[in-house]
Amino acid sequence: QVQLVESGGDLVQAGGSLRLSCAASGSISSINAMGWYRQAPGKQREMVATITRGGTTDYADSVKGRFTISRDNAENTVLLQMTSLKPEDSAAYYCKAEGRTDKWSLPFTSWGQGTQVTVSS
Repeated sequence: QVQLVESGGDLVQAGGSLRLSCAASGSISSINAMGWYRQAPGKQREMVATITRGGTTDYADSVKGRFTISRDNAENTVLLQMTSLKPEDSAAYYCKAEGRTDKWSLPFTSWGQGTQVTVSS
């Protein structure tokens, strides 16, 4: 019912910037929160940044000051602006959305397929 489409992953050099985008579509009544998570080989998936409907943001300590999460006016997309990228930022990045469906007002959690970010040194 709810699909997330991600874009923006790429291979960049250390110190570079990328902007990840995630668009939610489907039977959506409301989105309470969206966020970005990442998983590198041999590591657990970790939260990178989240933003609630009220605009409250949370960031992993490792990305504070470098990454910025935001939502568009329609609140159907979430962006992650990444600057000063480091090799340790390399991972598959996954978009997540939580909210209520339009059809049955059921809670949902949806994940994107992931987009690869690779930072070379």
